[in-house]
Amino acid sequence: MIQEIYQRAMKFAGEKHSAQKVPGTEANYLLHISNVAMEVIMAYHYNGNFDLTLAIQVAILHDTLEDTETTYQELVQEFGDKVAQGVQALTKNADLSSKKERMEDSLLRVSQLGREVGLVKLADRITNLQKPPGHWSSDKINGYLAEAQLINEVLSDKNEYLNNRLAVKIKEYQNYL
Repeated sequence: MIQEIYQRAMKFAGEKHSAQKVPGTEANYLLHISNVAMEVIMAYHYNGNFDLTLAIQVAILHDTLEDTETTYQELVQEFGDKVAQGVQALTKNADLSSKKERMEDSLLRVSQLGREVGLVKLADRITNLQKPPGHWSSDKINGYLAEAQLINEVLSDKNEYLNNRLAVKIKEYQNYL
């Protein structure tokens, strides 16, 4: 059942992210993870034209390769090839020199996989478009906004509900400039 899959992935992510906080807050990182998962569940409620089991696992695990010591092989062993491939596509390649290159590379890899991975990227950015930390410059806020617009454009065919949600969040985020 989906509840057991959700709980298993959440336990794994909770252990892996145990010391991590949501940037700019004192909140445990599971808050971000659960918000991304909630966006995916709401998208499925709106239009269930995707594999919720795959999408929810990728949503919960989406930052494990990038932010923890989790290995790709560990994800394969615990959750299977499709989940591991999805998480890897969402992971920015640290070997690329610029932030822009890392984002473009990740979006290319995400685009080549099924809609489930793309809609997780949309859900992640929706969740991240909260009030920026006070120390962010207007240039950094502008850059983050531009990334959100690029994500929404590149992944425009992944999920109409999430694309619309992201468009609204982008518009609201402009108030922070």
